Amino acid sequence: MQPDQGQTTAVPFWRDERVLKILGQVIFALMILLFFAEIIQNMQAGLAKQGITTNLEFLKGVSGFDISETVFPYDRNSTYWQAYQIGLLNTLVVSVVGIVFATLLGVILGVARLSTNYIINRLAAFYLEFIRNLSLLVFLIFWYLGVFLKLPRVKEAIIWPGNIFLSNRGVGIPWGIPTASYPTFRLILIFGFILALIVYFSLRAYSQRTGRAPLTILWTLLSFIFIGLIGWVILPEKPLILDVPRVEGLRLIGGKVLSPEFMALTSGLVLYTSAFIGEVVRAGIQSVSKGQVEASRALGLNSFQTLQLVVFPQALRVIVPPLTSQYLNLIKNSSLAIAVAYPDVFYVANTIQNQTGRAVEMIGMVMLTYLVFSLITSLLMNWYNQRTKLVER
Repeated sequence: MQPDQGQTTAVPFWRDERVLKILGQVIFALMILLFFAEIIQNMQAGLAKQGITTNLEFLKGVSGFDISETVFPYDRNSTYWQAYQIGLLNTLVVSVVGIVFATLLGVILGVARLSTNYIINRLAAFYLEFIRNLSLLVFLIFWYLGVFLKLPRVKEAIIWPGNIFLSNRGVGIPWGIPTASYPTFRLILIFGFILALIVYFSLRAYSQRTGRAPLTILWTLLSFIFIGLIGWVILPEKPLILDVPRVEGLRLIGGKVLSPEFMALTSGLVLYTSAFIGEVVRAGIQSVSKGQVEASRALGLNSFQTLQLVVFPQALRVIVPPLTSQYLNLIKNSSLAIAVAYPDVFYVANTIQNQTGRAVEMIGMVMLTYLVFSLITSLLMNWYNQRTKLVER
């Protein structure tokens, strides 16, 4: 007897593609878990034969070593955990500063690579090709040994405008010293930041509602600066006193002295990563059709306005995804700080490992640290990418 046309025969679950896809993923996940479980079991068995147990209690012990670059007070009587926190913050400082300046320099290089000026175009092309084909480790070592350690001695330091001292002991720059009114000024700045966020989202809502494009970023910055200036004026004492560096004996004092290690690592990462970002920016700009540029010229926009208002906003959809990879590379490449003796998280963890013999715990903590940094960076960049990507109907 033939089944009716309207009836459908049920597909057995072992032949259902949907079930097979899920089942395949479950089996693969179980295989991965079994693989890592076997590795962990073998590791624990090997450590047990040597009488070693895995725990983090050793982090409460006294470190017994000094760290040249410290964000908060630290001495050799501090714990291993405090030493690790110093290294973690040092890595964070290098990463944030490196990302900011590498982005700025990379955008300039990417735009210069497409300049109609022959000299600027060729110089940018030479820089991009030369730097991108170097080994970063070799470049950092050269930058440290061949540049910053070869600067003049302190007594013969090079003085740039603005009281900036360049010597083989570091780079001295003017710096603000907090006064008694600084805590109050910090609260005012927090209020200014909140107000700037309100202005930003208000102008964005106004733009979406009316179709007009107010200078959102400009008014947001002006709001924050305005509140900061009011706080600076109304406080009875200036919240910061400018301290300039000066030479005293064989060392630089006053201001902020940036060590040769920090300068070599940060500037090396900036120069190296900016070359890759420059190529990303160039590709993003070239992805915008020429018709968009011609239309903007027909509306009377000059070259800078065309780049700012027409080309760059559209190029961001192409730039942001590979730019995220470059940010992640910069964060992970900061672990090469050990080559220039900068006490980042890997350098400090290596010292702790040598003193305690806790290789598994320390390497695991370092891996987890870089994983967290990378995931946070990816999360922020993916959020920004969702806002800039082209939405198709």
